[in-house]
Amino acid sequence: MTGPAPARLPRVVVAAPGTGAGKTTVATGLMAALTRAGHEVSGHKVGPDYIDPGYHALACGRPGRNLDPHLVGEDLLAPLLLHGARGADVAVIEGVMGLYDGRVGTAGFASTAHVAGLTRSPIVLVVDISRSSRSIGAVVHGMATYDPAVRVAGVILNKAGSPRHAREVVDSIVPTGVPVLGTIGRDQAVEAPSRHLGLVPAAERGLAAESLDRLAAQVAEHVDLDAVLALARSAPDLDATAWEPTDHVHPPVGATGRPVVAMAGGRSFTFRYAETEELLRAGGCEVVTFDPAGDAALPPGTRGLYLGGGFPEVHAAALGANAALRTEIATAVAAGVPTVAECAGLLYLCQSLDGAPMVGALPAVASMTERLTLAYPEVTAVSDSLLTRAGERVTGHEFHRTQVEPVAGPAPAWSGEGHTVGFTSASLHAAYLHVHWAGHPQLAQRFVDAVHRG
Repeated sequence: MTGPAPARLPRVVVAAPGTGAGKTTVATGLMAALTRAGHEVSGHKVGPDYIDPGYHALACGRPGRNLDPHLVGEDLLAPLLLHGARGADVAVIEGVMGLYDGRVGTAGFASTAHVAGLTRSPIVLVVDISRSSRSIGAVVHGMATYDPAVRVAGVILNKAGSPRHAREVVDSIVPTGVPVLGTIGRDQAVEAPSRHLGLVPAAERGLAAESLDRLAAQVAEHVDLDAVLALARSAPDLDATAWEPTDHVHPPVGATGRPVVAMAGGRSFTFRYAETEELLRAGGCEVVTFDPAGDAALPPGTRGLYLGGGFPEVHAAALGANAALRTEIATAVAAGVPTVAECAGLLYLCQSLDGAPMVGALPAVASMTERLTLAYPEVTAVSDSLLTRAGERVTGHEFHRTQVEPVAGPAPAWSGEGHTVGFTSASLHAAYLHVHWAGHPQLAQRFVDAVHRG
């Protein structure tokens, strides 16, 4: 038996010594600059983040993708990369946190370095030099030699104060043997603004496209794009086959037609993995996006609801004002229309959110909190439900500044670290936990089966 034929994909990982160095700005700028230079670029993000892939999609003109071994397993990283980059000339993979920072207590599992190793990708290190000069040489040396299996192949200097400052830094890096690919000066106008959960989604930035044009021009002027492409092309072939959603989810035997799954979108619901919709389509469903803040009704023929993540707390007034749609969704959930609600979807199904009326399908109220919940757990399904079977283990992530009271219903969704959370039934699964269905396709299949039965 022979393995898959080697797959050719030029690729590069954009990493940094730590958070705040400008990874997203530089990675997105590289994607935009290369795209404007005539290349087909595929953007990817290490980790579970939804916001950065929104910028990547804007820069590349194709869906942003995530690469996270915690969510999908190590074996799927290369196949998902090849799937997402299908037809692209080059893939740019933005890292997460510092190069070697991974899931706490796991010796760097799911770190940027881990993903770079799994995908055999060269690394371009973005270094913020605004507060250092010759010390940057030591930082680069340490990053490049800390793990012999990690290939730091180039450096981009960010936030240079002056040409003289930049020259001092470059001179300090020369002894490391790592080439400097470019130097970018300070320009606050092209930095993405922050929000209480991180960056503001691209969909919410009216000037995002204009800012992106400026960023692309700046990167093209100050970074050697040909050198970046040469590094990307030096990546070895991958011994993997592109992931195919139809290999994992399929229509039920005897199914006819394509039932509609209404997928929440608009400004309030921007967080979902591209593979989720692809798996639903592979299962014979027609996915139609609707805006809970603006649409008067669900898409015609809706037989399933997918309410993903986002910022409903920011748009609570608009969501609450759309009484007709809230009533229709409450009626659908009560009637047993298969419904998945993750994080923002959970809040939307509550009675209220910070006092604004929500759908009211769950016996719970939601509110903002000062405490940030950031978790990367492995949990156990408590109940047989729309998506799960009791005792099933699933990986996922949480990232929010809200709370619901009570935290669980009579049939909770998940158990982990001594707590049970979420609300489930034979037709409902609502919880904070975000799950990447490519890593747990049985959940997608059960949802698809229920939608077809409905």
